[in-house]
Amino acid sequence: MSTSLLYHGFSIRGYQFQRCLFTHGRIVFKIRQRRVDLRCPRCGSHRLKLKGAFSRVFRTTPIGLKPVFIEFAIPRVACQDCKCIRQVRVAFADARRSYTRHFERYVLALSRHMTIRDVAQLLGVGWDMVKAIQKRYLKKRYWQPKLGNLRRIAIDEIAIGRGHRYLTIVLDLISGAVVFVGDGKGSEALDPFWRRLKRSKAAIEAAAIDMSPSYIRAVSDHLPKATLVFDHFHIIKLYNDGLSDLRRRLHRETQDETQQKVLKGTRWLLLKGAERLNPDKDEADRLKQALKINEPLATAYYLKEDLRVLWQQPDKRRAAMFLKGWIKRAKAANISFLKRISRTFEKLREGILAYYDYRISTGPLEGTNNKIKTLQRQAYGFRDMDFFKLKIYALHLSRYALVG
Repeated sequence: MSTSLLYHGFSIRGYQFQRCLFTHGRIVFKIRQRRVDLRCPRCGSHRLKLKGAFSRVFRTTPIGLKPVFIEFAIPRVACQDCKCIRQVRVAFADARRSYTRHFERYVLALSRHMTIRDVAQLLGVGWDMVKAIQKRYLKKRYWQPKLGNLRRIAIDEIAIGRGHRYLTIVLDLISGAVVFVGDGKGSEALDPFWRRLKRSKAAIEAAAIDMSPSYIRAVSDHLPKATLVFDHFHIIKLYNDGLSDLRRRLHRETQDETQQKVLKGTRWLLLKGAERLNPDKDEADRLKQALKINEPLATAYYLKEDLRVLWQQPDKRRAAMFLKGWIKRAKAANISFLKRISRTFEKLREGILAYYDYRISTGPLEGTNNKIKTLQRQAYGFRDMDFFKLKIYALHLSRYALVG
């Protein structure tokens, strides 16, 4: 093996190949450093005196399935200029590492397509070594995302396990990157984000959130110039939750067995869009029968279908007219659920119609939350929360395989 192959094959430059050993199923390359290439690790001086050497073995990229190691007797030198006595720096490996930088890059390349466990088994190393390499790389690249270019963001929380454990996620809606992961949910979880955002002097134009009072208050207090856009998915979800409660109450209160039988099992039919009803299962006929025998349920259902049209208006003026008419009809229906939700929509009217100023939603963030759940499931959970957060920051680069 030549010295040039040592460089081209393992990215080791400035060292000379001595010999190769084949022992215990592994390949060991012994290398040395020329006397004229030695430098003081503190001041870089050439005026050195040798004070012995300490032999170390570094793991590098394998050849086939054979593990490969680099054996190097690290010279210990005394500098005549700065008077220090130290080992010279190893150019191909970081301090306090038992592997080369080339091996580290190889592990990162494999980690894009394999789990930590698979990479460790393939290379014959410990799981913790592969994780440490990944964590160090992710921390260097993603731990403090830059916030200066933020313009449009989405905020939402995600449940990450049993015991009501949550993370609060902030997403850059332009780049698709997660820019903040906070512990817990509610306004307190966002406090570190507001501090970093203030230092970055970012000019946030709009923020997409659900209708949580804590998020509304937090965004209004810290981003007074930003436009609040209430996500239409959460608006429909809020209405659907009320519609489900109404159906459940009507089913419980009715004394007619025929009506009870018809209402039973219609929950998902009520929540489905009319265009998604399955004709093969006679879902449209079952729904029509349930609405025919119960006027309050029919009123609430048709108002739900009309509400979906709100986000299909040609401009904000017509959307405002449509919402005003919808609220008027909901109040006139004389149903407590509809009166309550019409007051809510009237109170949050500005944020609902802000969609026509900035056509954004938390939809991309919901997709990111699904990626987070897939990441967590494939890894069978994360014991290291900092590592989990780093993986979340890097999620926007994932396309096909999510590895944990």
